[in-house]
Amino acid sequence: MSGRFKAACIQLSSAREVEPNIAAASTLIRRARAEGADLIMTPEVSDMMEPKRAQRLAKARDEASHAMLAAFRDLARETGAWLLLGSAVVRREGDDERLANRSFLIAPDGAIAARYDKIHMFDVELAGGESYRESNAFHPGEAAVLAPLPWGVLGMTVCYDLRFAHLYRALAQAGADFLSIPSAFTVPTGRAHWHVLMRARAIENGAFVFAPAQWGEHAEGRKTFGHSLIVAPWGETLAEAEDGTGYIIAEIDPAKIAEARHSVPSLQHDRPYAVPQRKPGSLAAE
Repeated sequence: MSGRFKAACIQLSSAREVEPNIAAASTLIRRARAEGADLIMTPEVSDMMEPKRAQRLAKARDEASHAMLAAFRDLARETGAWLLLGSAVVRREGDDERLANRSFLIAPDGAIAARYDKIHMFDVELAGGESYRESNAFHPGEAAVLAPLPWGVLGMTVCYDLRFAHLYRALAQAGADFLSIPSAFTVPTGRAHWHVLMRARAIENGAFVFAPAQWGEHAEGRKTFGHSLIVAPWGETLAEAEDGTGYIIAEIDPAKIAEARHSVPSLQHDRPYAVPQRKPGSLAAE
């Protein structure tokens, strides 16, 4: 790992059409870069928050014709920064029913350095009547992804992945120094769990956590929690967004990773163990 750098998390309130979201994200990315950010990240579904399945399918594009991906590649070349398009709605080749919720790491020369498709689908019924069935809209990813950066290794994840601690352990054991968790968290789950889970993923793995988030009220009344976060390996919150759109920025010292992992070397203490058999009638067996 090399020296210190500045990381920025953009907080958006994405609309259902792509072009206004490109404009909003581009303005904030340029501002963050002007403030010295070397790595700039946007939230989950930065390109569009389209709740209607038919419209989402109609608007979705493959990588080759995706307007926001092309714009971000141009922005990387313009600014000389590393950009993480937190995720975008991408059409999959040969699949007319389900899309990919795909995160892109873009190098300063505009090349796509890494791609990650969200693995865990948010299929839940929340108190208050909110219902989500991501598996109806998106095909789940099948592989965890590491991506080299000039300052260390990035483990790429998206939103609901946050609740699956074993994914982050696997990334850390494979060499991740930083964990990206671009999100569009609901308000009820965000109020209850956002901060504690983000800090837990950092502490458990001795890694920096970067969590750019969607905020506000979107099409059809969907509301997201915001509170974009940058968390250090010891669990300190280095930066947190308030309500509204904008960005947060923090200086990142990669030496803090080794310090945390030396103080509590739990990554060295993982051991194999026998998994208990599922009991008939248990939730896990259903």
